[in-house]
Amino acid sequence: MDLSNKIVSHIKNGNQEFLQFKKLQKYADIISHAYSIGIDKNYRTFKANKMPLAKEDYEKNMSQYQSLCEANDLDYKNLIKANQAHTDHIVKIEEIKKNDTIDFNQPCDGLVTNKKNIILTTTNADCILLLFFDPEKRVIANVHSGWKGTLQEISVKAVHKMEEEYGCNPKDIIVCICPSIRKCHFEVDQDVYEKFYQQFKKLGNTEAFITQKNNKWYIDTVFINKSILKQAGVLEENIEDCGICSVCHKDQIHSFRAEGEGYGLATAIISLR
Repeated sequence: MDLSNKIVSHIKNGNQEFLQFKKLQKYADIISHAYSIGIDKNYRTFKANKMPLAKEDYEKNMSQYQSLCEANDLDYKNLIKANQAHTDHIVKIEEIKKNDTIDFNQPCDGLVTNKKNIILTTTNADCILLLFFDPEKRVIANVHSGWKGTLQEISVKAVHKMEEEYGCNPKDIIVCICPSIRKCHFEVDQDVYEKFYQQFKKLGNTEAFITQKNNKWYIDTVFINKSILKQAGVLEENIEDCGICSVCHKDQIHSFRAEGEGYGLATAIISLR
């Protein structure tokens, strides 16, 4: 199934399939980006306490990164991945040390840089991944925001990081929201509902992003991220949401809720040329 819509293009390059945001494609001479699609069970998640990876698992993961990068004319050896731990920590990347592992060596869920040829990378299987680009200052960021990251407002902290480190104006920043679990499938119990209600009742009409049904709650974390980004000064017309639910499209996009244990991961990359 072709996932193209008015926001994203579904691209096939050899055996590699990925999405690109049409608004970012206009800056193809400045940046390269992609979100991998297709269910490849060779690329599975792993627990942080099992690091370092076994050689076989490491090589499988590297082959996935390499394939996606090469399909986008990028050198995978310049790839650095956030060591995702559901934090609100965002790291400024100045260089890649070749003797480092592919994962940044401290827990973080966001990477930001203004350096060329560094490939900022995150992975997901239902969580939200956000790609940031300021075409004026030529700054990029790649952020992982699961429900815990959303509660910590990591997307807004990425905007602030771009302001503080590089003098970015939020009005210039483009934010692209990759496939993720949507309100139709993000079902939670009362404890999680209460956390979201307390954190985001400041947005006003909570019925716009929280629905109760049969003693369960359904939360629209994408709506929340859009709302807080706008409050942080990002223009509504610069927030590009692909509108694709990972669970609804579980045959093409990895989903923890659909796959269970041993779930696979999709990869989002962005790099300045």
